[in-house]
Amino acid sequence: MTQHKPGMRILGLAGWSGSGKTTLLTALIPQLLARGLTVSTIKHAHHEFDVDRPGKDSWRHREAGATEVMVASSRRWALMHELRGAAEPMLGELLSHMSPVDLLIVEGFKRHPHPKIEVHRPSVGKPLLYPEDPDVIAIASDAALAAPVPLLPLGDARAVADFISSHFGFA
Repeated sequence: MTQHKPGMRILGLAGWSGSGKTTLLTALIPQLLARGLTVSTIKHAHHEFDVDRPGKDSWRHREAGATEVMVASSRRWALMHELRGAAEPMLGELLSHMSPVDLLIVEGFKRHPHPKIEVHRPSVGKPLLYPEDPDVIAIASDAALAAPVPLLPLGDARAVADFISSHFGFA
């Protein structure tokens, strides 16, 4: 079960690499903010990544063995947590660390059970997820597809935001 703050709605953008999830997400956020919503995101990475730079103090703290390092300034703060061999956390655990917002959009975690818009480009050469995933509530694509869920125009963030607003009752 996905644990999150009461009232916070969760929506996934799921699809194969190269389908346009990040492009859609970065176009969607301003559309949703313009409607007065607060939005946060979680991005799943399939590979090692770093938000720090070698040689910086926070990087040196982590290299020395700190489990968590927080970097804070007058403009932002970031918390880095080293797993140190522990299992990758489940989405529910990650959600529990997020501050409450109207909508939390998850990019990736395509196998986790939460409502998702599948981002699909036939040119990527991968199959649709929706026949096997009952949590797909719509498909955003750059092609006409026959599907039992709403088909949204991938290049029209306003139309996708309209669907999200209607689906979650934000309208």
